[in-house]
Amino acid sequence: MTILLIHSGGTIGMGPGPDGLQPVAGKLEAAVAARLPQGAALRAEVFDPLLDSADVGPAEWNRILAVIAAHPGADVLLTHGTDTMAYSGAALSQALAGSGRRVVMCGAMTPLGMGGDAEGNLDLALQALHEAAPGVWLAFDGRLLPAGGLVKTDSHAADAFSAIPQEDAPPRAAGTRFGAARVAVLTLTPGLPAAALAAMLAELDGAVLRVFGAGTLPGDAALIDALAQAVRRGCRLRAVSQCLHGGLTPGAYAAGAGLWAAGVENGGTETPEAALVRLMLDLGA
Repeated sequence: MTILLIHSGGTIGMGPGPDGLQPVAGKLEAAVAARLPQGAALRAEVFDPLLDSADVGPAEWNRILAVIAAHPGADVLLTHGTDTMAYSGAALSQALAGSGRRVVMCGAMTPLGMGGDAEGNLDLALQALHEAAPGVWLAFDGRLLPAGGLVKTDSHAADAFSAIPQEDAPPRAAGTRFGAARVAVLTLTPGLPAAALAAMLAELDGAVLRVFGAGTLPGDAALIDALAQAVRRGCRLRAVSQCLHGGLTPGAYAAGAGLWAAGVENGGTETPEAALVRLMLDLGA
């Protein structure tokens, strides 16, 4: 068994410094090496510099995907900060859909050696590399969660993540990478000026719209026109619910008719992170 460790950074490999927690070189790699199953070989790719996950995005996902592709026989342990874990989980789940690869993501709310969750999360991740089905997973707080629909629901507690069930991602071609499409998640709110929405959409190739409930939005004709104009010029718009569970049901409420008439796509039960990644991949194809 070969384990490919990709250490991107994050709290799990940090330690106290003069200004607060900071990355500690070699700390994470040593902890993994000490826990290797008997007979397992370890290969490591360590980001330099190690990153706060706030700085992880499409370029870093492409780097991770390239490293995974360069080690076709290895199962992958990816250590990562928690703040963008949900985005990276969606990105790898969709980009690797159909590949048969096994990737287990791992992070922590407290660094290794500080009496928190890091050791347990790392132990669970290494166990999952041996036992989990192919796919992309998150090992966290005693649970193995499918990474395609992660949501970080707590900024401090060890039980920081939930997993929202997602439809199976469509298989992607080998070598799928993220392009330079300009995309964003936009939240529709009461009183949102139509001019502000139009100005944001003018700068984008695609956007995820977080709409109300089962799929409604304010009945402002100018707001709906801003969406329709964006779609007409080729901007991909995909709606998801602001609710954590339940997803969208087009046609359930008249207050949502303008959304679908404007040409906005139905994201169903997708999380905002998953919908954003789908647009990134589709627009970069």
